[in-house]
Parts: sequence; C-alpha cells; structure tokens
Amino acid sequence: MLVCVSASHRTASFELLERLSRTPDTVAPILMAGGAQGAVVLATCNRFEAYVEIDAEPADAAGAVRDAVVAATGIPAEDLDGSYQVLSDRRVPEHLFAVASGLESVVSGEGEIAGQVRRALTTARKGGTTSPELERLFQRASQAQRKVKNDTALSRAGRSLVRLALELADSRIADWGAERVLLVGTGAYAAVTLATLRERGATDIAVHSPSGRAALFAKKHEIRAITAEEYADVARRSTLLITCTAAAEPVLGPEQLQRPASAAAVGCPVAHQAAGQLVIDLGMPRNVDPAVAQLEGVALLDLETIRLHAPLEELQATDAARSIVRAAAADFHVVGARQSVTPAVVALRSHIFGLLEDEIERARRRGDEDGRVEQAMRHLAGVLLHTPTTRAHDLADSGRGHEFLSALETLYGLTPDAPASEASDSATA
Repeated sequence: MLVCVSASHRTASFELLERLSRTPDTVAPILMAGGAQGAVVLATCNRFEAYVEIDAEPADAAGAVRDAVVAATGIPAEDLDGSYQVLSDRRVPEHLFAVASGLESVVSGEGEIAGQVRRALTTARKGGTTSPELERLFQRASQAQRKVKNDTALSRAGRSLVRLALELADSRIADWGAERVLLVGTGAYAAVTLATLRERGATDIAVHSPSGRAALFAKKHEIRAITAEEYADVARRSTLLITCTAAAEPVLGPEQLQRPASAAAVGCPVAHQAAGQLVIDLGMPRNVDPAVAQLEGVALLDLETIRLHAPLEELQATDAARSIVRAAAADFHVVGARQSVTPAVVALRSHIFGLLEDEIERARRRGDEDGRVEQAMRHLAGVLLHTPTTRAHDLADSGRGHEFLSALETLYGLTPDAPASEASDSATA
C-alpha cells in the first residue's frame, strides 16, 4: 500500500518545517530498516512529506513515519502531533501530482517544486530506498506536471495576478516613485510583487512578515524590514499596502490602519494615517479583513476583484490543472490495478499454452505434417483466452481483481505469486 505522511504550510508552523528539513536524508533508511518496501522523502521550505510503500494500515504507517522522524531529527513526538495529514491508497497519487504541479504551493503554480520532486526520487535511488511502485508514482508525477505546464496557464497565473493588480492600481497612482509601499509577506509571491513594483518605479518599499522572516527577506532584496512593534504605525503611514502571506487568518485589519481612539484623546504622538490608501490583498485565504474597505480614505482590491479582470485562460488555469491531475491519478490507478492481475493472467496463459503444446506434439505424431491442426489449435487457444484476459482487466479497473484471482484458483488450482514487475515483463514477452 502507498501511504503519504504530509506536513506542509497548511498544517505545520514554519519553525517546525525548518526543523524537519534539517536531516531529511536519514528518514527513508530508517523506514526501510523498519520493514517498508520503499520510501521517498520530499523536503522543502514549506513541505516535508514521506511517501512510503508498506504492508500496514495507514495509521500504523503514519506511526512508523513519525517514529523515523523522531529518530532522525530528535524532535519530540508530541511536537509533531496535529502537524501532519495522512493520505493512503487512491489519495496519494492525486496529492503528489498536485504537489508536483504547484497546486499545493504557497504560490499556486510556482515552478521550483517540480525540480524538488524529481530530486527527491533521485536521492531515494542513490540511497537504495525507492521501489518499483514509488518509481512509477514519481515518474507519473513528473509527467502530470509537464502536462499541466504545457496545457494550462497555471505557471503564469501567479505573476499575472500581480501584474493585473498593479495595472488596476495604475488608475489611482500618478507617481509610483512617490508611493510609500508596505509589503506584508516574504514568500515567492512577495518576491514577484517586489520585482514588479520596482519595474514600475517604486523605491520606498518596506516589508513585514507575520512569521518573523522580514529581516532575511529585506536583507536579500535591500529594502527595510518592519518589526511587529512598528507594523501598525508603518501601515497607517503607507499609501500602498500589498499582502501576500499564507496565513490562515487576516494579517491586516482596521486595528492596524485606524489611529487608536485612546491615543488621539490624550494627544499621544501616533503617526498620522495617510490621506489616501490602497490595500491590495493577494492572499488565499484572504489576508485582509473586509472591514478595511469601510474605513474612510481606504480602498481595498482583493483577488475576487482582480480575477474579474483576468483573461479567461488565467481564470480557468487552476480548474484545468486540477482536471489534468485527476485524470492522471485515475490513469495511475487503472495501470496499477491491471498490474495487480498481471501475474494471474500470465499464469493462466502459461497453463493453457502448456496444455496446447502437449496437444500439438500429439497431433504431429499422428500425422499433422502440413501444420493445419496446429494452426487451428493455436487460434482456438487465443480466442478462448481473450475473454478471461479482458475480463481480468475489467475487474481490476473496477477494484474487483481479487475475484479473478479466486476464480483462477478455484477452476485451475493456480495461485500466482510472482512480483508484478516480473509478471509484467513475462506478459510483455
């Protein structure tokens, strides 16, 4: 059975993901030593996943992965509780294909993950921890990713949404160089947004990160970092605020943009609010509290509005990509199901053709010099085998391959147990 244990930006904190990613190469060998048939570990800044082929129930497989992670990283088991999800059987291929295609990334459609998925398989090969089924899974993931890239606009959607947002902002901004910009977020979306702002001439740009990564991002891109203590004051003084974080809850609301009533009453020196502010929310889920739009002098531009102006191709990119991923996953299951009955089909054909050769030899001894009897018998054997072979594949496609195996044992006493890969080679031959 295939099982995936996944901790990502959707389920775990950045701090935990960082700890998990420090020693990923030692997890798979520990799993193999514990009895897994194969293990591939995918570790990125926003994701830590173990793909395992193992003869165990999903809960037991998840426990084995957790124990391996604890042994490899030294992270206490209780720190892992609630930070991961477990997928098994049919859900595994669709999940990996979506991950490889960028559908599960912080920025939908980002391209780096495809290479990281390929490198995870390469690492498993070098470490001797992969298996034929995991090889097939990861190779099909790369195929699905290429089809998504070639057949949809998903890889362009992230950059296009930023471009569209700033084009819509053009009608309100006379001089980009005069704007006081606050960027909230430090991921791939933030980097694209920063580059696009600079292309338009913006120079006064600061960055704040709810997760505490502003200083590193600011140093890399040579802009100012805003601390949590400075956040509200800088937000009130900014004329353009752009949010693009993976936070599950809003990171910008009226409380950051309004001057506190208590401070105004006692004449405290709180920074004045900018005369006119444009807030662009690129987050999904939304980063900005919709109540911001009700504040005087504040305009809110969110993804819903931006996508109304998006070309149809870009608007449909995610839906088209999901359809490709689902179709690829369904095909993966069909092929896998047929491979599960391949040893039985090979055993049946070998049995029938073994009987056939005996009868042909007898016919030759009785005078079948021109080979007509042999030809007729071979044709008849092919006709007789066609229906059970087709039926075996149909049963496998519908998840009933075990019925064919039972029938074969009942009728012929055949109990094939050859590995699928070996049987597949025999059937092809």
